[in-house]
Amino acid sequence: MQTEAFSELFPLLTAANPETLEWLLSVAVEHEYPANRAVLMEDAWGNAVYFVVSGWVKVRRLSGHGEEVVTLAILGRGDFFGEMAILDESPRSTDVIALSGVKLISISAQRFIQTLFKDPQLHHRMLQLMVRRLRQTNLRFQLRHQPPAVKLANTLVSLGENYGQDSLHGTEIFNIPYKDLADVTDIGVEETTKIMDKLNSKGWIKMDATSQTIHLINLKQLMHLASKT
Repeated sequence: MQTEAFSELFPLLTAANPETLEWLLSVAVEHEYPANRAVLMEDAWGNAVYFVVSGWVKVRRLSGHGEEVVTLAILGRGDFFGEMAILDESPRSTDVIALSGVKLISISAQRFIQTLFKDPQLHHRMLQLMVRRLRQTNLRFQLRHQPPAVKLANTLVSLGENYGQDSLHGTEIFNIPYKDLADVTDIGVEETTKIMDKLNSKGWIKMDATSQTIHLINLKQLMHLASKT
């Protein structure tokens, strides 16, 4: 991968200088995982930051006494994970599972920390993206009392804006299992099923089981629904 393509793919790296990009590429390790494979396990010590080149993953943790697995986030192309365990030098509190076939690039903890110290622009960009994630968490908290349809529309719009790919049928995202979609939206699976069926019947979305995709056909209407707070 060329340095220009590297920086264009990952928002974290847009502010990095060319020397930083070349160094990161030189020490990066490529990985490929099939769907449903564990990429990172809970309680493993953080030893690398991972960048999603293609595909989709879910971040999850055990709830309560290990009786229930809850999906906390869904990440796609251009995002990264594993940075928190590196920055606070503690075991990971979550694990990461491939939702689809996924290609990743990893950079070891030591080398990534060295790079942050050497490149102030990258350091600042890292802080910006972590604040953005915190704001997204706050938004989910603010939406907790909103109707399920509003909350689910927010999730779909967020996934489309962050990871969606343009297609002939609108913005295309992965056909995320309803259990994971329900978890990150903080609603029930039955509610998720009913709302998705209704959005499909309205023609706002189109689900393609063959290609494992959801097409957000009418993103404008979804955004309007998401804004009804």
